[in-house]
This record gives sequence, C-alpha cells and structure tokens, in this order.
Amino acid sequence: MLLTIYNLLSAHRRDWAIGITLICLAILLSLFAHDIFFRLLSRFRPKHRVDHPLPAIATQRLKRPARWIVILTALGFALPWIPIPPAYIDLTHKALGILWFLALGWLMISSVYVVEDLLLRRYDVGVRDNLRARRVRTQMQFLRRISIFLLLLVDAGLILSLFHDSKIWHYGAGLLASAGLASLVLATAAKSTASNLLAGLQIAFTEPIRIDDVVVVQGQWGRIEEITTAYVVIAIWDKRRLIVPLSYFIENSFENWTRNSSDIMGTAFLYVDYSVPVETLRQEFTRILESSPLWDRQANALQVTNLSERTMEIRCLLSARNSSEQFDLRCIVREKMIDFIQKNYPHAFPLTRFSDVSQNGNGKPSPFSETKS
Repeated sequence: MLLTIYNLLSAHRRDWAIGITLICLAILLSLFAHDIFFRLLSRFRPKHRVDHPLPAIATQRLKRPARWIVILTALGFALPWIPIPPAYIDLTHKALGILWFLALGWLMISSVYVVEDLLLRRYDVGVRDNLRARRVRTQMQFLRRISIFLLLLVDAGLILSLFHDSKIWHYGAGLLASAGLASLVLATAAKSTASNLLAGLQIAFTEPIRIDDVVVVQGQWGRIEEITTAYVVIAIWDKRRLIVPLSYFIENSFENWTRNSSDIMGTAFLYVDYSVPVETLRQEFTRILESSPLWDRQANALQVTNLSERTMEIRCLLSARNSSEQFDLRCIVREKMIDFIQKNYPHAFPLTRFSDVSQNGNGKPSPFSETKS
C-alpha cells in the first residue's frame, strides 16, 4: 500500500516537473522567436527608402504587446501537457484566454498608434504653411480616439465570448429586458456627453478649429493644444490652460486667427500734435519695417485715421507671418516711432493749450500761453 502511494506521488512529481519544464521551454522559445522577429523588422528597409520610419515606429509601439501575445500563445500550446487538477482546467483555460484577449486588445490599440504616427510624420506643424498639417492632425486625433473606443468594445465582446456556458448570458438577458428604462435614464444623464461627441465629429470634418489654431475664446487669446472627445484645451499665452467643452465651438461665436492661413495684419496707433509732418513719419515707418525680419512685406500703410481738438490719430498698418510675430512687430514699431519723434520733433507730442485770463493795466486779458501736457 505504501509502495503504491509512493509510486503515485513520484509519478505526480514527475508530471509536474515535466509540466514546469514545458512552461519554461515555451516561454524561452516564444521570447527567442519574438526577439528574432523584431530584430529582422528593425533591419527591414523598403526599396529606395533607407530612412523609412515604419521599422522604428512598429518596433517601438508593438514590441511589448507582441511579447505577451507570443508568451501566452506558447503557454496555451503547452497547457494540455501540464498536470492541472480537473476541477481547475476550465478556470485555467478561461484565465489564459482573458489574458490573451487583453494582450490582443493592447496590440490592436498599439497598431492604431503606429498608423497615426506614420501618417503624421508627413505633416509637420512647425513649417510656415501648416494648414494641411493642422487639418490632418485634428482629424487623426479624433479618429484615433474613436478607433480605440471601438476596439475596446470588440475586445470586451471577445472576452465575454469565453463565458458562453456560464450564467453571465442569463444575467445579460435579464438586463436586456430592463434596457428600455435604463436607456431613458442614461440618455438623460449623458445628454451633454452625446452632444460633445457629435460636436467632435462636426469639428473634425467641418474644421472650425484645428490643432495649433490661434483663437480668442471668452476674451482669452491662445492656441488649440488638444482636442479630446469631450473638451478642447487652449494654451493661453501666459501658460494657463482654458478647458472648453466641444459643444461651445458649435453653439457660440469665437475668433479663429488661423482659419485659412497664419498670416495676420495688425495696427499700432500714434497720437501726436498737428505739427508733426506725416510724410516724414511714413518714411520712417517704412524704414523700420524693412529693417525688421518679422515683417512679411505684405502690408505697409501709415495714415491719419482720426482728428480731435488736441491730437491727430495716426494708424500704422503692418503684417506678419503669424500672430506672435505680429505682436512683437507692433511693439517694435511703437517703440521706434516714439523714439524717432522724441529725437526729431520733441515739441510735437500732444499739447494742452490754456489761456491766462488776468487783467493788465488796460483791462484787457493777457496773451494766450501754451503748456505741454
């Protein structure tokens, strides 16, 4: 009797030793195959494109999820030779299947990022004429989020398919029976979410805003930094972030300074006395613009746009490649024009005239006098 028990224990230990050995071999072989594949992929170069980005991007994005895919696949092949107690075989298969489908979902999502990276490398928003690049990046960002959401639903369905013999489907039938009332509750609760999702679709394809657009929203000047499925992040010039719901850009008016191009015009106003020669100021303004690399040589005009009882208003119209350079150029024009007037016409700044109504010996008022304000 004792000999029989000893033989059974010895056989059991031998089976477990064989099973553990098979697990180790499966993991080692899968890792070796995974390493060989990605080494070959990193050396792959399409014809006439030595610097093609596909190998580097695919290796960076897919290497980790692919490793888990091959390891779990190898364990699945080795599982029949592992002495698992009969009561835990079904549970082990389902646990392995859940992990495999999770790794598959990770791999599919990483593949979406690979496609996005390959497409976006062709469109650089750092160039001057980046309208098409901003359009593509905005659409790709939204499509990527939608694709990931759909892939997560598919992956969840694949995981649930492993439980086709369990009571989960019976519980699901009961939930479907009460889905009418639940859908009404969810529709009411998710009204804003649904409106933002639809607004995101409209924004992605009608393009009222794009990534890196310069906008003025609620009196705040900034750039579109990120467009999510629910809100837009605007980077304000002082490094703050303005978070705005997507639906705001469909339902409200706002300023987009880079809708068709980044070129923009600006003005600098001067208020001077009537004695200033306008033509001389016009020549100096042109000289300042031509000496500045910020001027794009599109707009150059100095005009008297208004008159008051004390001053005349002079508008300096200029243009630049983008809003940031335009702001800097306006500041330069103001500073240099004021410096020019100070040096050449120091008495031409606005004056306040008044009269001293004092009586002289003849009972007549004294002559008018002037005082600089």
